[in-house]
Amino acid sequence: MLEALEMIKAFRGGDESVCRTHPWLFMLVSAEERIVNLERISSIGELAHANPVLDYVERMLTILDSLPLSYWIKELLEEVLAWAETAKGGTVRERLHWTQSGVNLFLHHIGSAQLYERHVLERRGSMTPHEQMVHTLIRTHGLIGQHIRGEVALEENAPLSGLVQSGQLTVEELSRLLVPLNQCIIGAVSEPLWHAVKEETAQLVVRIAEGAFDEEWSLHDRLRRLRAGSIQSGEDFESELKRIGERVDLTIALNDLRNMTLWYVEAALQDFSLEEFVKVMLLSLRAEGEGSAEGRKGTEDTSGLAIHPEMPQPIRHLSFETLMNDMYYDYKGAKKLNVYKKRMIEQYLRQADWEACLQGAVSANPHLRHRIVRKPGLPDTVFFTFEFSKAAEKLIEFCIEAEKSPLYEKAVLLLFDLFGLRRDAYDRFHNEESYLEDMNSTGDYKQVILEYVTGTVVLDIGPGGGVLLDLMEERLPQVRPIGIDISSNVIEALEKRKRLEQRSWEVMKGDALRLKQYVEPGKVDTVIFSSILHELYSYIETDGRRFNTATVEAALRSAYEVLSPGGRIIIRDGIMTEGDAWRRIRFLEEDGMAWLARYAADFQGRAIRYEPLSANEVRMPVNDAMEFLYTYTWGAEAYVHEVQEQFGVFTPSGYAACIRKTLGPEARILVQRHYLQEGYAEALAGRIELTDDAGRVTALPDSTCLFVIEKPAEPVK
Repeated sequence: MLEALEMIKAFRGGDESVCRTHPWLFMLVSAEERIVNLERISSIGELAHANPVLDYVERMLTILDSLPLSYWIKELLEEVLAWAETAKGGTVRERLHWTQSGVNLFLHHIGSAQLYERHVLERRGSMTPHEQMVHTLIRTHGLIGQHIRGEVALEENAPLSGLVQSGQLTVEELSRLLVPLNQCIIGAVSEPLWHAVKEETAQLVVRIAEGAFDEEWSLHDRLRRLRAGSIQSGEDFESELKRIGERVDLTIALNDLRNMTLWYVEAALQDFSLEEFVKVMLLSLRAEGEGSAEGRKGTEDTSGLAIHPEMPQPIRHLSFETLMNDMYYDYKGAKKLNVYKKRMIEQYLRQADWEACLQGAVSANPHLRHRIVRKPGLPDTVFFTFEFSKAAEKLIEFCIEAEKSPLYEKAVLLLFDLFGLRRDAYDRFHNEESYLEDMNSTGDYKQVILEYVTGTVVLDIGPGGGVLLDLMEERLPQVRPIGIDISSNVIEALEKRKRLEQRSWEVMKGDALRLKQYVEPGKVDTVIFSSILHELYSYIETDGRRFNTATVEAALRSAYEVLSPGGRIIIRDGIMTEGDAWRRIRFLEEDGMAWLARYAADFQGRAIRYEPLSANEVRMPVNDAMEFLYTYTWGAEAYVHEVQEQFGVFTPSGYAACIRKTLGPEARILVQRHYLQEGYAEALAGRIELTDDAGRVTALPDSTCLFVIEKPAEPVK
């Protein structure tokens, strides 16, 4: 085993004395700050109790230990890897001292090389050829991988070819060093990642060894590399870049990017669209360049110290580290994108036209602005981030804290109001991914809809995870399915999945109550409302109030307006039970009564009535009982959302009456069915017992209706 690995193992076993004889280990284990690329971790909360830098160094050394290398290569690389991350270590006080004495802690490879050099010089006063080689390899540590990602030009590796030019190594020897070194560096991040870039790494190593730095990136190639993660997640890079290029000459606008290295760009910006990404780059360059007041005057470092406006040294490094750290938080032990901040930043960038971005002069929002920060001692570096007002920060913090509370929806609406966004409550923010997965699991329930689809152009209103779009594409090849949703994150998720799975269906952002603004009236053959009318009823304000049947009527009129002659509206949704029967619920779970009390207090659709009969049994009107049980079925994770919705809007006869009233006698109801949705009985088994008012066990009532409405093929005379 490598000596460095033995020292780490000894430390982890409780022998802290090894740190006194191995300064690199002391620096790593004494780290008080967590400096890590958040792109590569799954939990931020765990960072408080872990040392990810020491873990990474140990993984690199473990890979090195397993490689069949000559003794001199392994010994050399062991020293390089042991010291390569030391600039991320040290106590806060030590790091302050290092910075004040000229160590570059932002460029970690440079800072680590400086710390190694100091260590050697303090011992001997000069470096041997071996130590000079180690110093050069530390100084260029990780740059090949960053070049592959589009962050760093290959020429940044020029010090390595200098080892050949000075005669310290042959081209072959340098290649034999660099390939295993990068296998350790990249493989310690991800073994599959190493296998994916192994061939390109070997080619780059040859170019570096030969000093062949003439080939520069094209702007297209660099942007594509910078967006690799987004492309892998489904971004249509080529089409989007072409569309942007029709508005802006990117070759000119992003020219200054050629001479810059970029840090943490993918981790900070991969969840934003390509258009938003390009706008951020434009703002970064314009705010900094050519004496711009934004970049050169009145900026401050993170400690609040004013920075001297005269910065003659050209900018070589553009960092998004601050933005990266600001864009994630820990949710139930997992790293979560701060989608609240993302939505506000998206709104900010949408409102910034291209000309404003080219000038770096976006109108300031009172609660959000982009900011360029320069720090003392780093004259060639700028840090780009977005800065929220104190009020916005507090409200976003409150949204995160309220994620499991009924206050959550109110907090989100306050946030929307603060930034002038529409008050549509469809963005489920913190658990949208799991919600969409749940929606996709309901495919079997939705197959019945396919039997009644007519024509070729079909609108799926509120497509959720896209399961119905998939079913139509797979089973109705003649159909052109189009999903329409008001939620930005639903549309984003669907567009990405469409590209990844090479689906042919379409999606667009749109309002169900104004369909004729998005599709031509008379050109749609089928409009589907699958479990969406009750959401419109519950969330959309009509005449100043939610839970208004006028909203359902408006949605039906909107759909009917765009239908072609002979076209159909298909409704699959929740229903109430006819009549005024009462039911008894006996809870088989200890917290059942507490659930009901909480639900009755939180539900805003109507007053929920119940009469306690014992510590675990209540008597309720059947529709109040079922409305509660629909939410109870979903469980705690979905409660904060489901309690906002009234699943049963009408009884079956009430639905029919609403359809006739809204669409008139010419609209023909072809199908009128209702049934108990499969799964409810199973989900409640073992949790409750349902009886009639006399105490006899009874089945759950029908939960779901299916209506098919047809527009006459010819106008009614």
